[in-house]
Parts: sequence; C-alpha cells; structure tokens
Amino acid sequence: MWNHLKFRHGVHPPELKELTARIAIRRVPYPDEVVLPLRQHTGKPARPVVKPGDRVERGDALGEPDGYVSTPVHASAAGTVEGIGLWPHPDGSYAPAVRIAVDRYSPQAPRPRLVPDWTRLEPPEIVEAIRQAGVVGLGGAAFPTHVKLTPPKDQVVDTVLINGCECEPYLTTDHRTMVEYPERVHLGLRIMMRCLGVTRALIGIERNKPDALEAIRRTLPADLDVTVQGLEVKYPQGAEKMLIKALLGREVPSGKLPLHVGVVVQNVASAATIAEVFETGLPLIERIVTVTGRGVKRPANLIVPVGMKLRDLIDACGGFTPDAREIVFGGPMMGLAQAHLDTPLVKGTTGVVVLAAAETKPTVSYPCIRCGHCLDSCPVFLNPQLLGQLALKERWEEMEATHLADCMLCGCCGYTCPSNIPLPQLFALAKAALRRRPAAA
Repeated sequence: MWNHLKFRHGVHPPELKELTARIAIRRVPYPDEVVLPLRQHTGKPARPVVKPGDRVERGDALGEPDGYVSTPVHASAAGTVEGIGLWPHPDGSYAPAVRIAVDRYSPQAPRPRLVPDWTRLEPPEIVEAIRQAGVVGLGGAAFPTHVKLTPPKDQVVDTVLINGCECEPYLTTDHRTMVEYPERVHLGLRIMMRCLGVTRALIGIERNKPDALEAIRRTLPADLDVTVQGLEVKYPQGAEKMLIKALLGREVPSGKLPLHVGVVVQNVASAATIAEVFETGLPLIERIVTVTGRGVKRPANLIVPVGMKLRDLIDACGGFTPDAREIVFGGPMMGLAQAHLDTPLVKGTTGVVVLAAAETKPTVSYPCIRCGHCLDSCPVFLNPQLLGQLALKERWEEMEATHLADCMLCGCCGYTCPSNIPLPQLFALAKAALRRRPAAA
C-alpha cells in the first residue's frame, strides 16, 4: 500500500460544513413545475421524445441518448408537458428543456416496472441498464457512468476508487450519503466491480468525516477486497488525479485519463444511485442536494427532484436571509454563480450555496505582483500567472501549448491570489474559446 496518502500543493480553505453536517436527509415537497434540460451530462444532449400536452409519470423518458457519450432524461414528477424550449441553464447559457406542470393531486407513484436482477445479468447488460437509467457522475462533472464502466479493451483496469472526500467547503451531500446509506454505496461498488471485472477497490474519505468513515467501515462486505482509507483534509483531495496519487501513488500523465493507469474513479453518490437503480428499477430522477450558506434561513440536506427550480428550493428552506448576496451551484471553489431564480437543478448539482455579504469576495482586481502563490498552490504544477497573462491577451493557442488542458479549474490559484485576479474564470473562458475554434475554422 502507498503510504504517503497525500499529494503536493493544494490549499486549506475553511471547511464551513458545520451548517449541515449533522442534519439528516429529508425529502422536499414537489413544486408546481419542474424544468428538465436535455443537456444534463458531459457529451451530446438528449433528443426529446415527448411533445406539449403529453401526460408523463415519474421515470418516463423525456429524451433519448443522441450518441454513445449521451444519456436519457426522465420525468422527475408526474404531470403534463407544458412545452419544450430554451430555458436558463446552470452553466449560464440558455438550453433546450422540457417543462412539466406537476399534477398537484398525484401520489407521485411511478409506473410498475421490471426491476433488473443484476446478479443474473452479464456485465454488458448491467452497463446498458445503467445507461438506460441515465446515471451520470454525481460529483459535479456529470460524465456518463456507462462510458467509465466500458474502458477500451487495450486498457487494463485493476482498481476501482470510490471518492468520498467531498473536499469542497460547505457541501455535505456525500457525507450524509455515506452516513445514512452506506449499504447502497457498497452495493453500487459491488456492481461496478462486476462490470469492470475488478477484484480490488479502495474508498477514500477525508478525516473530517469520522462518522462517515465509521459507517462505511462498519458495513464493509466480508467477501470483497475493499479498503477504506482516511485522507488528509486538503483541497482538492477529491479530484481524480489527486485521489489516485494519494491512495495508489500513481501519476496520471498529462493528457491522459485515470484508466490509462488502471483506475476507474466514481463518486459515492454515483455508487449509491447505481444500487438504487437495481433496487427500485427507477432511473436517475432525484438526487441529494445540500442547501447551505449564511444567506439561507434553514440549511438542509434534501432529496430533490431533478429539474426543481432554484426559487422553489430556496422557498422550501425558509427563503433568503436579509444579507443574502450570491447563489452558487456546487461549492464555492468550483461552483457557478447563478443569475436566474428560475434556473433548474440538474443531475450534477451537488449543492446550492447562498453566500451572505460577508462571505463574498470583492469584484475589483489589481495587477499581478508576481508573488508566486498561484504556482505554489496549483496541484497539477501549471504556471497560472503566465496562463492568466496570456488569457487577458486572448492568446489561446499559446495557452494550449502551456498545458491549459491539464487545468481542472479547481480554483486554488484564484483562492490564493492577493490581487483577486479571477484566474479560474479566465481559464474557463480560454477553454471555451479553444472548443469553439474548430467549429469556426
């Protein structure tokens, strides 16, 4: 076993998890309307298969996959399709979405459906069931899970890593999942090991979650080679490359993926969702979301139907406090600030953080003083100062040559910058410009 259990660089932001770490998960009441974007995952958006006026029940398909790296979208509530059109998306754009008027008097019971017995299925059949259920990574990236579970035949995977670090400040979604649903985490892990033909797994959990460590260890299956490891509390410990380095001592080369070093990494919530698919037969239509911050009256961990609008979620938590200033989907390090209260929660929404005035940063920036803090904090050893200067000049090609693709937008550089230069936002802008370049050529 690799003994260092750490990675170099990174930062130690305040954890701020005490607002919800001890609050049990509860279910939120259904709103009057849900809005389900057809793009809720990395890859191509789903194609709509319903039309206005159609009646749908929980779990019915609204969109089908449009390619291999794509997943279906399902109705999270029973009701009537009001329309299909552009709607505010959490990434700041407007994207096609299906609007459903929720039936106020429906018991929200799904249609009777066949629950697949995964023990009698071959690995490709299990992966296809996961694909049809629309399961994606629930740690934030929303990468289709079926793609991760079918690596190329020339790539040998020997280890599954389950990411229970949840290193983002404020968020306690994964923490509460491990405390309240540890058996589901283990069942999902068992199913993934079966799909990949792997006999070894590790579960990494930061040491600031002792109750989660205890729950996962207490329910460890005796017939599997699974190791639970407590990890140093440091951001971004939950990033795939950092987790692999800390637990296995393997370095993922520049431009490569974890599978190139024999590893598949999955989030604990994704593992629990896979188990739920094979326990209930229901697709991914709801998820656990942390609503927290000093700007919301009643912070909570909630089971939320996918597509619930931000305003309805905040109302369910008592509304805003008088000094609420900013709303972030995800954590404050990597999350996206929101401009519309009608923006819906999607599959990848881990949390909603409402920041009060004292918790927000000033928007003014100052010239770079070449202090080097960003270099010392970058976990993938880039030169954020140089990349930032190139971004300000829109010299995208030079940024690409300076390994911009290795940047995971973790936010460490912006967090440590005394000049308050928005380095992560500049890098996100550069990545978007480089993605558009081939289409414009």
